[in-house]
Amino acid sequence: GAMVANQPIGAPSWFPCNDHPADKARYRTSVTTAAPLTVLAHGQLVSYRAGAGTGTWVYEQPVPTPTYLATVQIGRYQRLRTRAGDVPVLAAVPRALIGDYHLDFARQPQMLAAFTHFFGPYPFPDYSVVVVDEELEVPIEAQGLSVFGRNHLDGRRGHERLIAHELAHQWFGNSVTPGDWRDIWLNEGFASYAEWLWSEASGGPPAGHHALRWHARLAAQPQDLVLADPGVRRMFDDRVYRRGALTLHALRTVLGDVAFFSLLRAWTAEYRHGSAGTADFVGLAQRHTPVPLGELFGSWLHSARLPALPTPGESR
Repeated sequence: GAMVANQPIGAPSWFPCNDHPADKARYRTSVTTAAPLTVLAHGQLVSYRAGAGTGTWVYEQPVPTPTYLATVQIGRYQRLRTRAGDVPVLAAVPRALIGDYHLDFARQPQMLAAFTHFFGPYPFPDYSVVVVDEELEVPIEAQGLSVFGRNHLDGRRGHERLIAHELAHQWFGNSVTPGDWRDIWLNEGFASYAEWLWSEASGGPPAGHHALRWHARLAAQPQDLVLADPGVRRMFDDRVYRRGALTLHALRTVLGDVAFFSLLRAWTAEYRHGSAGTADFVGLAQRHTPVPLGELFGSWLHSARLPALPTPGESR
């Protein structure tokens, strides 16, 4: 088999493109491979043609897609079909891992329902999960599809936060894509905060508990990362993920839940299938409150020193 993991600049290794996150396009992907193998790609399967020991799979993606979220996954998979509310869900899983998959992904329908409530309608026609028969350091998001390694299944829901993280990327990163890689916190901070929201919604520790724990951990680390422009070498620094989530929790604390979740739904609606940057988010947030947010965003996004978490009702 084979797998594709483009982020951030891998797409030109397998198709010619202008590899910039803001340059979105619609796709038609045709792959011919040996007959025993299954092919999954970004988009929906529109045809399959059997040949002499081969199979040709054709996928079409009508939704504007950045190059880094294009994908092809080829392997010996069992294909499973379910639904999460109105959203068709396809899984491609090695036969030996199907039992663990059913246990580990059992709450994905409830997760999708919770995120639809928090973030607005799911932005794609369907959602696919691929479990590759390899160990991956981290799962990988693609357009309407997430890729996990066999090491992310344990039959005990031990990696459920990663399932939440990758699902949240369908809203944050995939539908609403950063206009520039310096704004990657808009992908990873939102997906990381979705982990805490799922913990809260599913009966686990609330987001505030996770925020306090991670604030203490980040406070003990070097204070030399600027969230709104971390630089090439620190794009995937864990501090981008966790400080991004803390920024959102700080904003939620200042705005209150009603305004905060109204902001998230407005963000995913206004920039649906488009591109947006940090300035766009800051401007939209300010429209959701009379409280001036300049100091809050300045300290969390543009200063290297980690700010203190605000207390409820604090207007800064």
